[in-house]
Amino acid sequence: MTWVKICGITSEAAVDAADEGADAVGFNIAPSSPRAVTLDRASELIERTSLPAYLVSVGATPEDIEHAMAVTGARGVQPHGRHGSAVAALAVDRGWPVLYPVPVGGDRTVDPTEVPPGSVPLLDTASATVHGGTGRVFEWSLIDEGFRPFVLAGGLGVDNVAEAIRVVAPYGVDAASRLEAAPGVKDPDTIRRFIDEVRSA
Repeated sequence: MTWVKICGITSEAAVDAADEGADAVGFNIAPSSPRAVTLDRASELIERTSLPAYLVSVGATPEDIEHAMAVTGARGVQPHGRHGSAVAALAVDRGWPVLYPVPVGGDRTVDPTEVPPGSVPLLDTASATVHGGTGRVFEWSLIDEGFRPFVLAGGLGVDNVAEAIRVVAPYGVDAASRLEAAPGVKDPDTIRRFIDEVRSA
């Protein structure tokens, strides 16, 4: 069965919808994101669910993440940008699951050996301006077999996730922007439909 994470959650209604069938949830603590939540808000939402919660960061240091994990009660990390590999190393040392972002597409070529040991690659659409949440699908044929097992992201929604699972056979899928009614606002019904599509694929 394909593992599924609903990312960029900002509301109780979205947490509750994810709780009905997802395997994990994600909370973005990068202030620049339209899905950003404070550590206190992330803590409130994480307390509402029994699902493993991942903190999505951009440029955070290992010290930042250690503090954030203690405050929020999250169980996993998804470290983008500068210090990502150092955060991943800290997380592995602490026994926290790591989804390690790997941008794919355009002229971006990534060596699978660059993914830190103990981390699960999160293959997402490359962008020069944002770290994930682009809403755009990259060319799945670019996936290097050396990345397996991996979690697939990048423009996944109700209309294409079943096809992605059939074609790519990822370990898991991760969705954010295409489950929203507005930037940063998840639609609970769309979350439920997305999970149904994953489970029926």
